[in-house]
Amino acid sequence: MRRVFAALIISGLTLGVFAQAPVRARKPAASKSKAAPQKKSSSRTSPSDQVEAWMNRLTLRQQVAQLLVVKFYGEALPAKSKEFRDLDRLVRQTGIGGLIVLNRVRNGLTVNAEPHAMASFINRMQRAASIPLIVGGDFERGASMRVANTVKFPHNMAYAAAKDLEGTRFLGLHTAREARALGVHWVFAPTADVNNNADNPVINLRSFSENPDEVAAHVRAFIEGAHSDPANKVLLSAKHFPGHGDTATDSHLGLANIPGDKARLDAVELKPFRAAIDAGVDSIMTAHLTVPALEPEPIPATVSYKIMTDLLKKELGFKGLVTTDAMDMFGLSKQFSPDEAAVRAIEAGVDVLLVPPDPEKAITGVVQAVQSGRISRARLRQSVMKVLAAKVHLGLHRHRLVNIENIPEVIDSPEAAEKAQQTADHALTLVRNEKSIFPLKAPETTCVYVLSVNQYSLLGQRFLEELKLRMPAVKTQRLDVSLDDVAFDEAAADAKQCSAVVVASFATGISSQGSNSLALPANLTRFVNLLIQNPVPVGLISFGNPYLLRNFPDVAAYIDGYSTVPTSEVAMAKALAGEIHFRGKMVVTIPGIADYGSGITQ
Repeated sequence: MRRVFAALIISGLTLGVFAQAPVRARKPAASKSKAAPQKKSSSRTSPSDQVEAWMNRLTLRQQVAQLLVVKFYGEALPAKSKEFRDLDRLVRQTGIGGLIVLNRVRNGLTVNAEPHAMASFINRMQRAASIPLIVGGDFERGASMRVANTVKFPHNMAYAAAKDLEGTRFLGLHTAREARALGVHWVFAPTADVNNNADNPVINLRSFSENPDEVAAHVRAFIEGAHSDPANKVLLSAKHFPGHGDTATDSHLGLANIPGDKARLDAVELKPFRAAIDAGVDSIMTAHLTVPALEPEPIPATVSYKIMTDLLKKELGFKGLVTTDAMDMFGLSKQFSPDEAAVRAIEAGVDVLLVPPDPEKAITGVVQAVQSGRISRARLRQSVMKVLAAKVHLGLHRHRLVNIENIPEVIDSPEAAEKAQQTADHALTLVRNEKSIFPLKAPETTCVYVLSVNQYSLLGQRFLEELKLRMPAVKTQRLDVSLDDVAFDEAAADAKQCSAVVVASFATGISSQGSNSLALPANLTRFVNLLIQNPVPVGLISFGNPYLLRNFPDVAAYIDGYSTVPTSEVAMAKALAGEIHFRGKMVVTIPGIADYGSGITQ
């Protein structure tokens, strides 16, 4: 924990007793093209005095509400819409502590928020809030994970494959700048999970590596970068504690389990979190999974006192904010009702309740627990003061609104785009290259197929465009999961006339039509196997799941790109055309096929 924030928390925890004075709702300011003038506190008001002043204005229910962070989608909502009215009520009347931007999902595809619309909406909500809102986002690969028209940084695994710690450090720095320019203060990153399970359907590319030391190094670099610019303070959150890498279950869909004894957890899963704490990470996000070695009861870590307090706070010495993962995920919500989950999380040692499925029930449950003595007022005060101290540390008591005009200056950064492209270029890993398929020797007789797990997806379009720019004669075709067997049979028959066949896949665990399977859908798998049965050599490219070669061990050549972003598509086209060399190294093991650290350099 950085000294200033730590001092704020420590001083805040020693202040006064609860007061029950109600919060007065502020009238929203009129909408303007520029950010409205900021309300400033007196220069004589110390940070601890500001925290105490806020605390003394809160009723018991409002204190609990400050611990809630609810979801929004970054859209300019009509004031008469139910979604706007519900959010406005939670902000203006209930007094929730913050918001987190998530993606809409349409036709099975995620839709990112538009930057100016999102910032404008955040300003609108900030004007409605009596105490400034803290706004968060899962900016694991920069703001591009949630916001459109921002720099397309590759997934974390690409940074480790490229051996690019400086790139990770810059990613942290630019993520902080993007976040603050957009009105976001809490970056739910870096991912500290060690992806040592090849069947993990939800972490995968979001992890840096299967090697805990490598993950720890990149986690530290990201934190150092994000904390290096005093003008753009953000909170960071290492996730998902105590580690979500060694499981084949997605905690969005069910209760995952982490095996192994305490010694193994110390040596693997916990190592990146220790590095994060040592580097001064501001918060830790919990995981909705069971860890029998730490908690004998079959309950999620999120609601385990043994994990959240005994391990994280006492053994590891973490003093910052502890936040749940999204509480509407089935790994938690199938186990407990919204009110009971909230109470148990706070009992366990959690400070912030992220995306509760029913915010009002969560608040009521905690209020009743305090009134009954199940949760002490001192315990509640501890978490509320930490949240308020974080807001002061971020300067929200002085400046809470976004300068809309400054957004393009930050998110459209040529330097950041260049660095993102450099990492994507260096990450490409040539795992196998029989028949010397890569780079392409005879583009005029080579056939390239892009396989899409969703008929509406644009993934692969940039790759084909860039490939055509460099090799106009190459034959290309997009095939998506909605096609029937006849279409696939015809394409496989046509491929017999090619001198080489290249198949590009963008499948990841969370993109396979909601199945969370790491494999390609059945009809796409059948098509690839038809190609392999042909006499023409097949080269397979995986932009997504790096373990895809397990499903097609007989392909002649294989490349891991480690990311589905357009930046990686450009890099792959450059490599196939021979413009750049393959220099990446495997950061995961493909069981029985490729070892960690392997990779053909050429």
